Amino acid sequence: MGSGQVTDWQGKNVTVAGLGVSGVPAARVLNGLGAKVTVVNDGDDERARAQAAELEALGVAVRLGDGDTLPDGTELIVTAPGWKPDKPLFHAAERAGVPVWGDVELAWRLRGRDGREAAPWLAVTGTNGKTTTVQMLASILRAAGLRTAAVGNIGVSLLDAVLGEERYDVLAVELSSYQLHWAPSLRAHSAAVLNLAPDHLDWHGSMEAYAADKGRVYEGNRVACVYNAADRATEDLVRAADVEEGCRAVGFTLGTPGLSQLGVVDGILVDRAFVEDRQHNAQELAEVSDIGSSVAHHHPSEEGASRPRSVAPHNIANALAAAALARAYGVPAKAVRDGLRAFTPDAHRIAHVADVDGVAYVDDSKATNTHAAEASLAAYESIVWIAGGLAKGATFDELAAGAAKRLRGVVLIGADRALIRDALARHAPEVPVVDLDRTDTGAMLQAVQEARRLARPGDTVLLAPACASMDMFANYNRRGEAFARAVAELGA
Repeated sequence: MGSGQVTDWQGKNVTVAGLGVSGVPAARVLNGLGAKVTVVNDGDDERARAQAAELEALGVAVRLGDGDTLPDGTELIVTAPGWKPDKPLFHAAERAGVPVWGDVELAWRLRGRDGREAAPWLAVTGTNGKTTTVQMLASILRAAGLRTAAVGNIGVSLLDAVLGEERYDVLAVELSSYQLHWAPSLRAHSAAVLNLAPDHLDWHGSMEAYAADKGRVYEGNRVACVYNAADRATEDLVRAADVEEGCRAVGFTLGTPGLSQLGVVDGILVDRAFVEDRQHNAQELAEVSDIGSSVAHHHPSEEGASRPRSVAPHNIANALAAAALARAYGVPAKAVRDGLRAFTPDAHRIAHVADVDGVAYVDDSKATNTHAAEASLAAYESIVWIAGGLAKGATFDELAAGAAKRLRGVVLIGADRALIRDALARHAPEVPVVDLDRTDTGAMLQAVQEARRLARPGDTVLLAPACASMDMFANYNRRGEAFARAVAELGA
């Protein structure tokens, strides 16, 4: 059951590690294919027991509170992506010669099972911008008349996409470093690594291991490996990848594109990669304002006039990466423009919540690491920054130094806020900092009230925590919702 296609699952002993978002569907699918499925799970809480009861009714065995012991007779482990590689379960599997797949690997192996041609995958990874880029890509593909879906960590689950009734021409797939770590045989049509910054180092163990897992997305690419010309590390991953003959390296840049690149000239997105005679020709794809029509927010200034928000640089970069993957798949230029115009961004990703007393309140709760927060902070001139949460092994010196001149003030919440406070003391000592010694969910209301006190008309109060949310909230969506509720109370 190593690298070959598994065609007969009947009676195979498969252990599913974790009951989460990917584990329950994986257990259902494998059980439906005739495998003998055992689920192991670390937690034994009320939710886990409810999920276990549903699976046990189907004939799946579930072991709660014991995620470290390898069940006897296991021939394959299918793991939730978040389980760390150093767990005892995986050491036991290695000793026993048992392969470990993630949910992405399982979906990849199961595609085309019913004899229909499997839809190719256009894959996107990177520290930040994955969700936005994949949604932009799906919008462009739809504008070209293709049957597609944004899948992976968002939208339709990958297993549903490859096994469901719906037939797709091509899939836009968001992949995390965790998922790539457990997906050894994945081979995309084309793939992009948007950027690389320290993140999840507590999981991967080192920046090198993290980068290597991201780089797996390029393995076996057929048409294009899309990289960020401003991020040398992404280009290095392309050079290191073992790709199919004829696969090309295609860069994207916020500047004028070189040969085999997409870039920006006079406010126009331009393609010098997927055109005849690249030496002398370029293809106009869209205007930067085509991205801005849905991503930028308009809101009244103090005088009541509408003041347009410019398109944040990272969203232009995301659009270029999406366009490059779509063009690699053969999509016409008009579909890039139409798709970008039709795109609507995710909630809690630089979402303008309200204006109160001439101050804009912006929710970027999805900025769960320093790189994302840096991009968010760069989009505004004068900011009262609400930050803090779980640091996940990150450091904040670079972020604090880069943002210092834009900061009117900072309000800190969450378990690891002292790390940000200390970085600000070193790099922005003149910026006032309110340190809220709270990790309860009600802390957000106080944080917003403190931010209002610090803000002046024309400022932006920005929730861009640079940290994960789980010390205080179930997820970043809940954190963003708490921020929006607190802002609504200000205006009430």
